Amino acid sequence: MEKPFLVKKVQNFINTLEAAGDKPLYEHTYEEAREILRRAQREKENFPNNTMDEVSVSVGAGREMPVKIIRPKNPMGKLPIIFYIHGGGWVMGDYQTHERLVNSLSEETGAAVVFPVYEPSPEAQFPQTTDNLFMVLEYMVRNAAEYNFDTDNLIVAGDSVGGNMAIAMALMAKQNGNRPEIKFMLLLYPVTDASFETKSYHVFADGPWLTRKAMQWFWDAYAPEKRDRNNILACPLLAKPEDLQGLPPALVITDENDVLRDEGEDFARKLNAAGVEAVSVRFNGTIHDFMMLNALKDSEPSRKALKLAAAALKEAVKIGSGEEET
Repeated sequence: MEKPFLVKKVQNFINTLEAAGDKPLYEHTYEEAREILRRAQREKENFPNNTMDEVSVSVGAGREMPVKIIRPKNPMGKLPIIFYIHGGGWVMGDYQTHERLVNSLSEETGAAVVFPVYEPSPEAQFPQTTDNLFMVLEYMVRNAAEYNFDTDNLIVAGDSVGGNMAIAMALMAKQNGNRPEIKFMLLLYPVTDASFETKSYHVFADGPWLTRKAMQWFWDAYAPEKRDRNNILACPLLAKPEDLQGLPPALVITDENDVLRDEGEDFARKLNAAGVEAVSVRFNGTIHDFMMLNALKDSEPSRKALKLAAAALKEAVKIGSGEEET
């Protein structure tokens, strides 16, 4: 197979991984995998213009979900809400692993980022995970005045499996009578299917970075029952046009060297076919997680993708423009 093209910073990152010679992620325990990602993301970055608060939201049965709220220090009026669901294969990821990315989004847009720290899989699985996240989303909208949120400008966003669950939030809101009303979806290299059979799954089965076996391991942790994978809240690529009609506009960002590339782009096409305004943009020369990985933050694809995402969010809610929608 022809060697994939990677920009220099990304190729250096892959070379470092290969030189380390660690065993594949799916051969580790779940807790070991979580710690591997935390270590990879240990680099800290300061965001002096942002503040971060933590609240806990009840998700039933005496359980609570921690939620981080990132916002500008000196906001001008009510803040648009970016309800951001993190990636990490449902198994890994937390605020520390995504701190730079979500703070960058808040800083670039002037919006508040609501970051639910959901229980990972396999400890929590589908549909409990999406049900709990939707409860948190509803709570934040219901209590918007307390947090100075503008509920007319609600965005759902996420990377990888977080993009998958952001789509689920939009579908659940539609099934709930369009409540809460979501203005826009930002989907970063999202998971949309569990077939593992697209062209990109075959071309990049062994990486670089994300592999087919790793995705199978993630799915087995999140939705071990195959019947659950027929549910559009788990696999939105299976949705019919009538399921997707009326969903909010979307920006789908994908990357060239990624098993998930084709299913993300196929989902954008399905949205278009259902009459939803969706734009899909592919960044060549990079890999899955390229916007989240701190080691790649200065690579050109990562920098340009962040600027594109921020611009799309600002346009969607007219942040800082003084414009009124017509």
